Amino acid sequence: MKILIINSGSSSVKYQVIDTKKRDYLAKGLIESIGLKRSRIKHEKRGSEKVIFDKNIPDHHAAIELALSLLIDKAHGVLNSYNDIDAVGHRLVHGGEHFISSVLITERVMDVLNNCIELAPLHNPANIEGVKAAQAYLPSTPMVGVFDTAFHSTMPDYAYMYALPYEYYEKYAIRRYGFHGTSHYFVTRRFAELVDQPIEELNLISCHIGNGGSITAVKGGRSIDTSMGFTPMEGLMMGTRCGDVDGGAVLRIAENENMSIDDMNMMLNKRSGIIGIYKKSSDLRDVEDDILKNDKKAELAFNMYNYRIKKYIGSYAAALGRVDGIIFTGGVGENADLTRGPVCENMNYMGLRLDEEKNLATIRGKEGFIHADDSKIKVAVIPTNEELIIALETEAIIKDN
Repeated sequence: MKILIINSGSSSVKYQVIDTKKRDYLAKGLIESIGLKRSRIKHEKRGSEKVIFDKNIPDHHAAIELALSLLIDKAHGVLNSYNDIDAVGHRLVHGGEHFISSVLITERVMDVLNNCIELAPLHNPANIEGVKAAQAYLPSTPMVGVFDTAFHSTMPDYAYMYALPYEYYEKYAIRRYGFHGTSHYFVTRRFAELVDQPIEELNLISCHIGNGGSITAVKGGRSIDTSMGFTPMEGLMMGTRCGDVDGGAVLRIAENENMSIDDMNMMLNKRSGIIGIYKKSSDLRDVEDDILKNDKKAELAFNMYNYRIKKYIGSYAAALGRVDGIIFTGGVGENADLTRGPVCENMNYMGLRLDEEKNLATIRGKEGFIHADDSKIKVAVIPTNEELIIALETEAIIKDN
């Protein structure tokens, strides 16, 4: 099957056409700054050089139309017509407790997605617009929704519940949901393939670390705990998000600074994390560069960032009882040897030893193991492929319906 993958963000659309038989992409692209004065399109046909150009793109409907036109373009396309698209797989961020697996998108599903907007006000509206736009241009093509939250639906209640008055769970569905589910699903199953063991026999800790980051404890292929919570704000220190923080501190700042709910939301999600401490950038590469210049705030941000990851790995080791492997993925996890090293340092008590030469030798976009030969725990770097999982899930749903 040829599956079109659409990932609609608030001001961006990522797309890929994947051939599920070959398990590889035919073309992919990114449309950025939708609705702003100048939008940018990056499009790549497999085997050809990436093309980049600027254009005014007012909304998601225009973005989807542009993506589709590029896919059938004589110079840049890989399809003869829209009829070559067998199905569309949409990355959907939040399905609440309604969707614990991928689903064929119907009117009822769209109604439920609209009801979930309050659970993900920054993500779900853009996801919904992406679905509507695709339906407008491909009205007879079946579409499937694949949810970030679905993989974490296996968490036990004592892991996903907050110690808040129970009526808030009943009224507003306040609980931990977790995110990056398709990424954690992919890399843990890929790890099982690499070690040639059934996923059902493995206890793994999956670290998806990028500008946003989450860590998941996976027991026998099932998520039993994850660091992100009701929103992607909880857990690790991230590029612009605060991660775990005392609610009392938030209340004190709001009172003293006379901040509204919107102000506080902006501060916690956009002005905290690395950029909140380091100030110059939210990019860990800039932090690493300035550490070499003895920048104290860069050093503090770096140490805080790595410590949070290490702490979650330790807590999930306790939750799992036995750890067979630790996986690093995401932009930082795949490329930042300077983070993987400190995170795995002094973990001999777990039987974990990193091979520094292997760690330094990892190549961007390549998978491999970086643990020492005598390490009891395997440590892998595995580039994630969420789009492939969405394509395979979409294919399975279409074949079942």
